[in-house]
Amino acid sequence: MSRISVRGFAVASATAVTTVGAVVGVAAGGTPAADDNNFEAAAADTTLLADIPAGQQAQVQTASLTQQADAQASAADAAAKKSAEESARLQAAKDAKSKKQAAEDRIEAEREAEAKKKEEAERASRSSVRGASSFAAQGSYTVAQVQAMARQMVPADQFQCFSNIVNHESTWNYRATNPSSGAYGLMQALPGHKMSSAGADWQTNPATQIKWGLSYMDGRYGSPCGAWSFWQANNWY
Repeated sequence: MSRISVRGFAVASATAVTTVGAVVGVAAGGTPAADDNNFEAAAADTTLLADIPAGQQAQVQTASLTQQADAQASAADAAAKKSAEESARLQAAKDAKSKKQAAEDRIEAEREAEAKKKEEAERASRSSVRGASSFAAQGSYTVAQVQAMARQMVPADQFQCFSNIVNHESTWNYRATNPSSGAYGLMQALPGHKMSSAGADWQTNPATQIKWGLSYMDGRYGSPCGAWSFWQANNWY
């Protein structure tokens, strides 16, 4: 039988071979193998693979393969765990982003719905008001009649503010005159003839005065409530 050196096998699996009989690198008589410069000669004196019983060869090879398989399995498990953790982290971030977006979309939808509802209410309020010309002219008007006219001409959500100003300025007397300044009418326009832009009957028709007052408040303050806020801070408007 030819003698085949197992040097390569012994180098690759030194630990496994040593555990089954210390068969690598032991010279005859227990003397250590030759130095590196005579490695081939030393290998000739080592135990050969052919000299190891077949059963032990199988054990050596099996042990080496088992170690390699265990190492590979551990590496694969670690990689799989890391991949699963990264996937879970990315999914959690994605879910959080989706929830945040959904919440923002819901808030925006509610805001738009509220704005639309308010706009529709304002439109309905404006469409329900009457113009000054829709009232038949009279020789005189009571305070109750003037207030009733204002309720029909001023948008509902602005009436209280409008009423507050008129009450402070003239106590709803459409003929009220300030003797010192000459301010006239429900809104105490100064000078009074400015109200002619709303109608020639501005001196005797409260509807014409209300029409002018609304136009003035909307144009200068945005609304009667805007005018009332200014009045509260300054005692004039």
